[in-house]
Amino acid sequence: MTEGIDTRILKPDGVQIAFSWFLRGVSTYCIIVGIAYWIRLIGYYPGDEWRFDLMPLHWQIAVSALSVLFPFAAVGLWMLTSWGPVVWFICAAGETTMYYVYSAKFGAKPEILAVHGLVAFVFICFMAAISLRRRALAR
Repeated sequence: MTEGIDTRILKPDGVQIAFSWFLRGVSTYCIIVGIAYWIRLIGYYPGDEWRFDLMPLHWQIAVSALSVLFPFAAVGLWMLTSWGPVVWFICAAGETTMYYVYSAKFGAKPEILAVHGLVAFVFICFMAAISLRRRALAR
């Protein structure tokens, strides 16, 4: 009765489980960063320039966008959706542009650039490992 139908149940292997925990760790980081941007956005952050109406325009644009995108990325990463890493990449590209390309306006933050680079590297390694595993199982 089940001829031609693959009745195996595919269970996640160790790499896929580690990848899901990695994505949830990045999700936690994203929600913390998103909350930090919201703190700046609502003016609770200490300092005169950190009230939204007193911020320079370039900071107003960056804080407005990233305070929405980081929590959105966190939700997508936590739920293990395909769009979660894409939204994280948009956030990482935005912060990389801010702190590397426009470091004269935003200041240099090499630790943030290092975190984004490390997350991207680990993500690529996981994707390569999962792809190799799938290829091996297909044979």
